[in-house]
Amino acid sequence: MAQRGIREYHGKKMMAKYWSEYFKGLEKYDGKIALIDPETTMDDLAKQDPWLTKEKLVVKPDQLIGKRGKHNLILLNATFNEAKNWINERMNKEVTIGKVTDKLTHFLIEPFVPHDENKEYYVAITSNREGDAIYFSAHGGVDIEEVWDTVVTIQVPILSTIDDIKIKEKLPRNLPEKEKDTVTEFIKGLFKFYVDLGYAYLEINPIAVTKEGFIPLDLVARLDDTAQFMSGRKWGDIEFPAPFGRELTKEERLIKELDKKSGASLKLTVINPKGRVWTMVAGGGASVVYTDTVFDLGFKDELANYGEYSGNPSTDETYQYAKIIIDLMTREKDPKGKILLIGGGIANFTDVAKTFTGIIKALKEYKQKLIDNKIKIYVRRGGPNYQKGLKNMKELGKTLGVPIEVFGPEAPMTSIVSMGLTNKVDA
Repeated sequence: MAQRGIREYHGKKMMAKYWSEYFKGLEKYDGKIALIDPETTMDDLAKQDPWLTKEKLVVKPDQLIGKRGKHNLILLNATFNEAKNWINERMNKEVTIGKVTDKLTHFLIEPFVPHDENKEYYVAITSNREGDAIYFSAHGGVDIEEVWDTVVTIQVPILSTIDDIKIKEKLPRNLPEKEKDTVTEFIKGLFKFYVDLGYAYLEINPIAVTKEGFIPLDLVARLDDTAQFMSGRKWGDIEFPAPFGRELTKEERLIKELDKKSGASLKLTVINPKGRVWTMVAGGGASVVYTDTVFDLGFKDELANYGEYSGNPSTDETYQYAKIIIDLMTREKDPKGKILLIGGGIANFTDVAKTFTGIIKALKEYKQKLIDNKIKIYVRRGGPNYQKGLKNMKELGKTLGVPIEVFGPEAPMTSIVSMGLTNKVDA
């Protein structure tokens, strides 16, 4: 599972879109919200969304930034002209938060919600080994860590549903009895929304309780990107922005564009372009396991990348993906040589021979660079047509001039990691 942060804008838009499905009986959250980027013309936006000029507004950056209020990055109770000027003064300007510096490029605008500060709640849901944990406090809108003793934890075990849990009995004692029924219904709906849409983390702090109902004021969310094949249709046109302070490399952008055009999943994060250990892993879950194994063996500082190809990509898509990784890997030599781990579990429907044809094509294209960089390749794969794929990879090893060790499902999935890392390439 790869948890990927999304913009607050998209999280709130999803809540508004599916409110009637998950929060039946509760006053509807209308989801009036706008996203501003460097291409947005504010006056044209106001014509499209007239509420922008009729209501007082809240403005803040929407770039996976935490503690925005503490860094004076929230404008409250503003007119449209004040909001426009505030954004114009900050658009494409660098700001430093802690030790991280980046440009502000995306801003969120939504209506200012007058409310009683005593009616601000905190709610979060996260996945863990035992299932999912719901956290709730009647003291939202503050640094929740400072009042964590007010937070109750409601565990939903694996194979249980939210309807199996007696939520009302677990709510804080200081929550007025008359509010417990509506809070219970909201938590139930939020949990079902979280599960059905493939969230891995969802935090709302605060959520205001007004006569208009529950209004999420600040939201942080991460989706499980391996759930896209199940929940992607509900996500709609969503993006996974780079974390604040980390601009995508050219190669990461290329993979991102390739991923957008594909029905498969193609992901790449360059961690250390000078690293010796490179991975080309099939499957989001497998990519996590391989990365953890590299860390466990003490080679985290030498890990170069993180990513996956999955969902039965075409031969050409796999070729393009492999070519980008191999190109990155062979740009700078290391006296110890380098290791390429082509791994994965046992696929359900990805054609191993088809994807390996793309990888083999890329390896042949970079034959001399692979030799020059003293690269060793370790392969482990299973699934449809894996025998043919492994046979082709073994045949390549006889002519490529680069050592290739090939294993099928008879070998433990991560066995190639220890082989590659403990049998270092001689200088």
